[in-house]
Amino acid sequence: MTEDMQIVEKNGEFTGLVESLGSNGEGIVHMGETVFFAPFTAVGEKVKFKALKVKDRIGYAKALEILTPADERVRPRCPLFTKCGGCQLQHLRYGAQLKLKSKTVKDALRKIAGIDMEVPLAVKSDFQYEYRNKLQIPVGVDKNGENVIGFYAERSHRIVPVQRCPIHPYWAEQVVSAFSAYMEKCGVRGYSEADGSGVLRHIVVREVEGNFIVTAVTAKDCLPRSDRLIALLGEKFKSFSLWQNVNKGDGNGVFGKDFRLLYGEPRFVGHECGVRFEAGPNTFLQVNRGVCRKLYERVARYGVESGAAVAIDAYSGGGILTALLARQIGKAYGIEAVSEASACADALVEPNKLEGRMFNICGRVEDKLPEVLSEAIAKETFLVVDPPRKGVDRGTLRAILHSGIPRVAMISCNPATMARDVGILTGALVEEGSELKKNPNFASGWQEGFYSVISIQPFDMFPQTKWIETLVCLERK
Repeated sequence: MTEDMQIVEKNGEFTGLVESLGSNGEGIVHMGETVFFAPFTAVGEKVKFKALKVKDRIGYAKALEILTPADERVRPRCPLFTKCGGCQLQHLRYGAQLKLKSKTVKDALRKIAGIDMEVPLAVKSDFQYEYRNKLQIPVGVDKNGENVIGFYAERSHRIVPVQRCPIHPYWAEQVVSAFSAYMEKCGVRGYSEADGSGVLRHIVVREVEGNFIVTAVTAKDCLPRSDRLIALLGEKFKSFSLWQNVNKGDGNGVFGKDFRLLYGEPRFVGHECGVRFEAGPNTFLQVNRGVCRKLYERVARYGVESGAAVAIDAYSGGGILTALLARQIGKAYGIEAVSEASACADALVEPNKLEGRMFNICGRVEDKLPEVLSEAIAKETFLVVDPPRKGVDRGTLRAILHSGIPRVAMISCNPATMARDVGILTGALVEEGSELKKNPNFASGWQEGFYSVISIQPFDMFPQTKWIETLVCLERK
């Protein structure tokens, strides 16, 4: 029986050739009319795989054996690779990772927005491992009721126990060690999603120039024997703060609204792109400092080239990019919904001598941006939007289109929502009621009154993972 004649069913085992890679880094294998997605494989590899799920000619598979390894395949550094869901690409040479991520951005624009354009190779990270300045790790219980600290397995909330993670620096291992000892010695239980029992839900740590902002996220009001935890952390770190965040919700959000400082300074000072900044437990900072510097400098250069007299930094976090824009353009507004982050942005104005040049507004972008736009002179304004993974609010996109701002820079960590938002700004996607549809007239050229894409550049903020940061520079037609 030939491959085209094989009956493709769940739990069947097959042999096939990986023809390309999907947006999540999984290998694509055709078996007759069925397309299989097989994670942790590489283009050109002959693989033996098991069909885990088959529906409507789409299958999901597990690679059982790599019969013919590709040249791009390397030995993963982490022994938990394929088990932990944090990384998807450790089996690929770094150059192949960069090519895949650029292809992911190109494919998203074409498939989602109908925009077909070349995307250059992603800007590399200087460090392929140990690059993260933030640790966010769940805490729970295993099937035997024992405490477990680790990362979620792919597409699940099953926690894979982790002690050492190669994409985090050495200090992450020390954090896990301190919390493990604390939970054991003080009888503190990990959180159970099944029945809501237990205390500790997540551990979140931000490193700022050798200082550590540690947050214990709890499902209860009390963090038992916090003095013991402080002592254990003090054995590992010279300079740290300990916060408790109370999250009693049952959703996927990590933080609740209630932050309590248990020990140390409320904020720590750092420096980035020549800007002195402050950060607290809920202040957004890019996780890869080297790539952040390259990205922000590119954004500022585009703003300066635009000839703008004022910049608006939407979703501005702790204000680093706002300050850089204020310094290079002359005047900048930052809009940020998280009050702590906005307060940190306020705190960097005076030390960086930006009085009268940098202005921070605390509120939702969709509410505050129209107000700022009404005060600014559109033709003199440069706008930056750096939204969360869900993308830019639809009302905000409409406000941008109606503003007349000549140049916009969009920073996105999600190619899918980036393609959707760029599609709306360029006119490649049109609204029909609550739905978005491809504009049949877009192929004939950029639309008057919309934006055209001047340049697009991926930045590899997250080596070894499927995620990619992308800068899209747009100009109004």
